[in-house]
Amino acid sequence: MLQIRAGRVSALYDLQNCERHERSLEMGTSFLCRRVVSLANVAQVFEISRAPVHFLQNRQLLMFRSFSSPKQHSFTVSYLMNSCGLSPESALSASRKVQFETPERADSVLALLRNYGCTNTHISKIVSRYPLLLTANPEKTLLPKLEFFRSVGFSGPDLASIVAASPQILRRSLENHVIPSYNFLKSVVIVNEKIVRALSKSYWLNGQTLQNTIAPNIEILKEIGVPISKISFFVTCHPSAVSQNKKKFSRIVKMVTEMGFDPLRVKFVKAVKVICEMGESMWEHKMEVYRGWGLTDDDIMLMFKSDPLCMAASERKITSVMDFLVNKMGWEHAAVVRYPTVFLCSLEKKIIPWCSVVKVIQMKGLVKKDLCLCILGYSEKNFFNRFVVRYEQDVAELLNVYQGKIGIFELGFVSEGIWEKKQLHVNFSLHLIDFLVNKMGWQAVAIAKYPLVLQYNLVKRIIPRCSVVKSLLLKGVGKEGFVFKYVFYAQ
Repeated sequence: MLQIRAGRVSALYDLQNCERHERSLEMGTSFLCRRVVSLANVAQVFEISRAPVHFLQNRQLLMFRSFSSPKQHSFTVSYLMNSCGLSPESALSASRKVQFETPERADSVLALLRNYGCTNTHISKIVSRYPLLLTANPEKTLLPKLEFFRSVGFSGPDLASIVAASPQILRRSLENHVIPSYNFLKSVVIVNEKIVRALSKSYWLNGQTLQNTIAPNIEILKEIGVPISKISFFVTCHPSAVSQNKKKFSRIVKMVTEMGFDPLRVKFVKAVKVICEMGESMWEHKMEVYRGWGLTDDDIMLMFKSDPLCMAASERKITSVMDFLVNKMGWEHAAVVRYPTVFLCSLEKKIIPWCSVVKVIQMKGLVKKDLCLCILGYSEKNFFNRFVVRYEQDVAELLNVYQGKIGIFELGFVSEGIWEKKQLHVNFSLHLIDFLVNKMGWQAVAIAKYPLVLQYNLVKRIIPRCSVVKSLLLKGVGKEGFVFKYVFYAQ
């Protein structure tokens, strides 16, 4: 709240000081122009080309956006707030990209957008994302694109959604960009509803030639039998992945095929998407993160084949989910391997409350103990009725557990197995810290900077690698501050 108020005060302060600086700015500009004229005269005396300095004699060209008059800046900010619904902070930010002294052009643009279905909410999004649209010619620049979209079946909310998501599309060439992009998408996607989603992706605005990027890769997918419906999904949801270099894309498709993915299923294109958007080093790093939790390469590949998006989860997400499920809930690693979609679920909103509910009723003996994590695939209504409503009479605080108001440990529902695992984890950590601090001589603060080191095997990985690095450091090779990063490297 304090930051927001401070921002607003700052914005108002800027507006109030605009008039104060106007006179000094005009005097400075006049002086600069006089000096430029003198410079131009000197150039003429020495028969030097005046081209480099000629543009400076035009005072209008000197008024760059960053040097627009305070009066003009003040009007722009006020207009953005009052007519476009922007906050003072957003208006001030947008005014750095566009300025105008009269409202006529901007009013015409807003009227045209509203006439084609844009609401006040759409207007605010459009202007925030692309303020320069307010200076476009409504009749010559904007209207032709809006009419084209209407002529092919887009109107009302659909058209407004396209413009709000990618307002720059109204400034692109109709013949060279908008129509070719639409025709290409229509040939692949077919359904207008999906075209709306595709056009909402900023990728379609980067000016790349579709015929030279996506089209060849689509042919590769067709050749191996990927159905048009799956190609449509790929193009609609992941255009950047399918626009890879043809040679690289072909290699990735071959790799995914050799992994055993079926080209007829959507998992195939998801796997291609994940590998396309992930470099080789990042792939290996994700493998190491999973290995750190005791998963074998076969486990990881089994997970990837079950749900490719599990490899797209961040290191932080993987670590948080595994820590909760394994260390706090007592789930076996095998349970996670069987349901890798868990890494796509929200930890706070779904995993913690739902798994806590199941753990409580399991320990009460109300349900069997071999329930798998696939319960996270239930709809919220189905889960609530099946596990909360059904057993809340038997467990007084079950609804509060589901709503996240009380934790499972506060109820005292902790099995011996979990305590045994936690004790083993504590003992392992103590042995590891003893080795690093007492035998290797490293400071505890160094370990704190790399907490993931506690997840690796002490005998097979940490001792041999740290010993090698230590011997190199003693010989003056390398730096002390880079010790633990070698533990994360692939073999």
